[in-house]
Amino acid sequence: MRARDKVAVSALRSTLGALDNAEAVPVGEAELRGVALEQSPVGAGATEAVRRALSESDAENVVRAEAAERLEAAAQLTAPAHADRAAQLRAEAAVLLGFLDGPGTA
Repeated sequence: MRARDKVAVSALRSTLGALDNAEAVPVGEAELRGVALEQSPVGAGATEAVRRALSESDAENVVRAEAAERLEAAAQLTAPAHADRAAQLRAEAAVLLGFLDGPGTA
């Protein structure tokens, strides 16, 4: 962010959001129905669930999926009017793939 690299910041912010979503605990249908008011949990943190811990390979898969989404979207933008957006998406994908290649290559 300090380098003012808008492409990298955009790619990293959305990827951090995707990683955060991947850590979310899936909600079962029983929890969606709810319970009677007198049976509901009370107190601070009573309804919080422990988030999933992603392994390194899980996180890598999420980042690869984010890069693939950008490349696919860029490939679909064929009109000359969308050339700038397609170039931005390709640059964001390159930033994400650069992080996966290892330190010193990004």
